[in-house]
Amino acid sequence: MTIKEVISIIEKQIAMPQAEDFDNVGLLCGLPSRNVSGVLVCHDALENVVDEAIARNCNLVVCFHPIIFSGLKSLTGKNYVERAVLKAIENKVAIYAIHTAFDNDYFGVNAGICNALSLKNLKILQPKKNNLKQLDVYVPNDYSEQLKEALFSAGAGNIGFYDECSFKIEGNGTFRPIEGSNPFSGQQNVRENADENMISVIFEAYKQSSIIAAMKEVHPYEEVAHQIYSLDNENQYSGLGMYGEFDQEMDEKGFLSFIKDKFNVEVIKHSDFTDKKIKRVGVLGGSGASGIKAALANKCDAYITGDLKYHDYFLAESKILLCDVGHYESEQWVAQQLFEILSQKISTFAILKSSEKTNPVNYFL
Repeated sequence: MTIKEVISIIEKQIAMPQAEDFDNVGLLCGLPSRNVSGVLVCHDALENVVDEAIARNCNLVVCFHPIIFSGLKSLTGKNYVERAVLKAIENKVAIYAIHTAFDNDYFGVNAGICNALSLKNLKILQPKKNNLKQLDVYVPNDYSEQLKEALFSAGAGNIGFYDECSFKIEGNGTFRPIEGSNPFSGQQNVRENADENMISVIFEAYKQSSIIAAMKEVHPYEEVAHQIYSLDNENQYSGLGMYGEFDQEMDEKGFLSFIKDKFNVEVIKHSDFTDKKIKRVGVLGGSGASGIKAALANKCDAYITGDLKYHDYFLAESKILLCDVGHYESEQWVAQQLFEILSQKISTFAILKSSEKTNPVNYFL
């Protein structure tokens, strides 16, 4: 199996186009055509992790954070990024990063946190905007089912936990073939009437090219009448953060003790107590100050994230308990999630989980 084939397996589970625009996900170094000897999954592809991959005969490292984030103007080993990339290239180790593609995934980083906390009734905290489109296409009645099958196969009509969703309207269309045309039916310079269906499907914007190609491949007309609309609807199944509820509410001190245990941390920074019970909890792995307003809007009693700054805590306004468990700590389940995704799909070579420490933050207690 090649690196390209392993990447294909990953990308069937995690849609890379849902990553944030600022991010650098995908294959960062390595030849896609090279055969894979083993895969090492990790949080950060640092030099010690590349060393581990070499020692364990893994020539593909699948990481969460991209080791190459901004542009590299040279590779001389002068910093930790260049040293890791140089060592990977010299030893023919490929590096593939998923980062915010997994942050935005319904079953990704934040689902991992929610599952660890046993939260129920999960919803996306900050649904993606400008992410959904609608296609309306007109087709002869006899070709409706064939067209729908092609659109569905290309990924159209997927709405949350439903797929093959569409709507059909029957009607009558007119057209007149002129010189140069090669009509499916009718004669040149004669207006024709045709019984047609309008098929409507919703799709995520990144799928547009493949969906339009599939439509044109099976449609009998040489000129396919269709419209594409950008929707204001938010994508309720893709976005940053999640929130859910406990079966039983708990008091604030009990809640803090609970998350200390679940996150295996010695200390939690938090805002002032609100004297409210904790039932609904918002989470956002990594640097999550941007989700505070969304947590408030969704009436969360507490919000768990990392990297909160001094002034962020004032945003609590005695309405919500803000909890900073640490950046790495809030994302700690990612490597296990990646390990499980790949292990379920690949059995021809080893899928290993890194044992190296990559959290750069230390605590003196």
